[in-house]
Amino acid sequence: MDSTYDGYGAMLAFLLILLPLLLIFALAGYLISAFFLMKIFEKAGVEGKWRAWVPVYNTLVLAKLGDLSPWVMLGAVVGSAILSQVPVIGWILSLVAIAVGVIVGWRVGLKLGKDWPYLLLWLIPGVGPLIWLGILAFSSDRWNPNIPPAPWANSFLKDTTVWPGIPQQPSAVAAPGYGYPPAASGGPAAPPAGYEPAPGYQAPSAPAAAPPATPPAPPAAAPSANPTPPPANEPPATEPPAGPDAPRA
Repeated sequence: MDSTYDGYGAMLAFLLILLPLLLIFALAGYLISAFFLMKIFEKAGVEGKWRAWVPVYNTLVLAKLGDLSPWVMLGAVVGSAILSQVPVIGWILSLVAIAVGVIVGWRVGLKLGKDWPYLLLWLIPGVGPLIWLGILAFSSDRWNPNIPPAPWANSFLKDTTVWPGIPQQPSAVAAPGYGYPPAASGGPAAPPAGYEPAPGYQAPSAPAAAPPATPPAPPAAAPSANPTPPPANEPPATEPPAGPDAPRA
C-alpha cells in the first residue's frame, strides 16, 4: 500500500515540476511566434502591431494574407480543438487544421519569395514552424501580393471578408476563366501577363475615294453664221499675151 502511495507521490512531484516548465516553454514559443508575425504583418502592410499579439485573431489575419477565408481557418482550429478527443472525427479534423495551415503558409511564403520546400521545416517537432516564421520575418524579400490566384479562388475557401487595417489581397479572387487576374467591375477580364490578346471586332474601313474622272473635252465650236468670205482672186502679176490682130477687109 505504501509503495502505491509512493508511486503516486513521485508522479505528482514530477508533474508539479514538469508543468511549470511546459508552461514556460509554451509562453516563450507564443511570444516568439507573435514577434515574428508582427514583422510579417509589417511587411504585408497590416496596420496595428497589436494584431500579431492577440491569440487566435493573429491566426485569422495570417489566413487573410494567405488568401483563405478567416472563418474557414477559425472553424478548422476550433473544430479540431473541441473534437480532438472524439475517435476518428477528431483525427480527421486535426488533419484538416494541418492542411489549412499548410496552404496558408504556402501562399504567405510565395508572397515573400519563398516556395513550398520551406514548409518542410514544419516537420521539425516543436521548433519547425518557429524557424519558418523567423525566415519569413527577417528575410530581405519584400511583400508581393501580385502572384497567380489561389487554386481555391473560385470556391467557398476564398477570402471575401474586408477588415479595416488589413490590405485586401488582389490574388484572393480569380477572374472567370483559367489563370486570368480579376477583372474590373463592369469590364472584361484582363488577359494574363505575357499573353497577346486576339484583336477584337473592328468595323470595316470605308473604301478609298476614287480620283475624279478627267472631264471630257468640250465640243468644237459651231461655225459662225457669217463665215468670212474667201479672198478675191488676185490679178496675175503679168498680163497674158495679146491675141493676133483681126484680118483687114
